[in-house]
Amino acid sequence: MVKVAVIGGTGYAGAELVRVLSGHPHVELTMITSRRYEGRPFSDIYPAMAGIVNLTCRAFSEEAVSKSADVVFTALPHEISMGVVPGLIDQGKKVIDLSADFRFKDPALYEAWYEPHQAKELLKTAVYGLPELHFNDIQKASLVGNPGCYPTSVLLPLMPLIKAPFIDPDTIIADSKSGTSGAGRSVSLTTHFCEVNEAFKAYNVAAHRHNPEMDEVLSLFAGRTIHITFTPHLVPITRGMLTTIYVGLKEDVSTRDVASFLDSFYADKPFVRICPMSRFPNTMYVRGTNYCDIGFHVAERTKRLILISAIDNLVKGASGQAVQNMNIMLGFAETAGLDQPPFPL
Repeated sequence: MVKVAVIGGTGYAGAELVRVLSGHPHVELTMITSRRYEGRPFSDIYPAMAGIVNLTCRAFSEEAVSKSADVVFTALPHEISMGVVPGLIDQGKKVIDLSADFRFKDPALYEAWYEPHQAKELLKTAVYGLPELHFNDIQKASLVGNPGCYPTSVLLPLMPLIKAPFIDPDTIIADSKSGTSGAGRSVSLTTHFCEVNEAFKAYNVAAHRHNPEMDEVLSLFAGRTIHITFTPHLVPITRGMLTTIYVGLKEDVSTRDVASFLDSFYADKPFVRICPMSRFPNTMYVRGTNYCDIGFHVAERTKRLILISAIDNLVKGASGQAVQNMNIMLGFAETAGLDQPPFPL
């Protein structure tokens, strides 16, 4: 059994990590840290885990974490992880970080959207943890920067097609809708029930921090500069993310050709499901799972390709993907601890 610690285990992403790891066949969860809930049983904070997780939340201590765990998940806010991760790496731990602090290769790009980076040297060796793209690099990594939820939902449909001759990469528009859990557990007026119930709004229009993350990954993969237009929306559901992507076509392409690109790219990828042509993704069908469902349609009249994806923002968009990365790093089956079937409704 591998000993695992979750740093920041009482936010939504951290709690989801605890839930997934508690059922992992090769993991012993040895420590959960929380600044706010130090000294309180985890099951007091999340009663659903009563009788399943019996750990008491502790204050973070690099020494204590290093002694109790071989693998560490850091589910901390952006700009805080970078102060914690270097010491854990120095102690020889494998780290999967769920913040944005180690997702970027270009420190200047990170600093333009966040703040000065305190551990730039680690950006050179950190691997962007999109398993369907960087599996081999993740196998050898000591530090993985887990992708954001929006980038996961945008990149997975686009990556198989971004180099296709019929795609115009300069025309990409991504329109995403997320449940309110994506905003985290901290109390905020913008996610107060009365503010989101029966409401549907765009936010951070042309200014969301996940936009440069997508641009960098797409540009590195395509071998050319790509900037996409991205608009996120908040919808009154707890969890789930639906993304619709519009791409101009430079030449005619059949629906079967698009299906062939997607099917070939994801043939051996266990968590990507390509929808049949008669059906499109629905957040309900991936709820609580690590799946990403992808659908598509060729709009012949307007010469556009429409791609649609659905993920659970807390699982494939965060904690499930983090566990998937751990599985790859440690040589476990990629699906270990993540193979529960979706709810049918």
